[in-house]
Amino acid sequence: MAVSQALRRLLRIRDLQEEQSRLALASSQGELNRLEDALKATGNQDRRGRLLVDASARTGELPDRLSGLEEMRTAIRIAAVLSPRIEAKLMDVNSRRQEFQTMRVARRQAESLIADAESADAVDAGRRGQQALDDWYSSKIHQARCEDERAEGSAKRADLDGESSAGAKT
Repeated sequence: MAVSQALRRLLRIRDLQEEQSRLALASSQGELNRLEDALKATGNQDRRGRLLVDASARTGELPDRLSGLEEMRTAIRIAAVLSPRIEAKLMDVNSRRQEFQTMRVARRQAESLIADAESADAVDAGRRGQQALDDWYSSKIHQARCEDERAEGSAKRADLDGESSAGAKT
């Protein structure tokens, strides 16, 4: 029994599904990384604002203080917007990772089915080959025995013929 075309098609489909799932996971992971980088940038923005407020406290520059306070408020607002998005994207990444693992398992199951079928085919082919060799060898032995029996029969007939012709001469 050869591996059916349907199994090979199934493996190809599973492979494509796994690849699409992997790409979706990579895309979601990339988006998560961008959001996390944006959150880190807001941390840097907050730190810059604090530095401006500290510097203005020493110099007494009111515009620097106002600018620093606004930098800090902006960073807090952006962080408040990014945090729920990061949590949602993290859940999306986890679900896509689970989907990817499911697709990988499905592909590996299809590969196992094909490997098992190919293994069974190889075992059957080996058995058929061995049976053919056994049959050939058996026929050669049988053929040799038949030839030996014919040779013995011919020799006996020749002996009998020789005895009967010797008996007729005497």
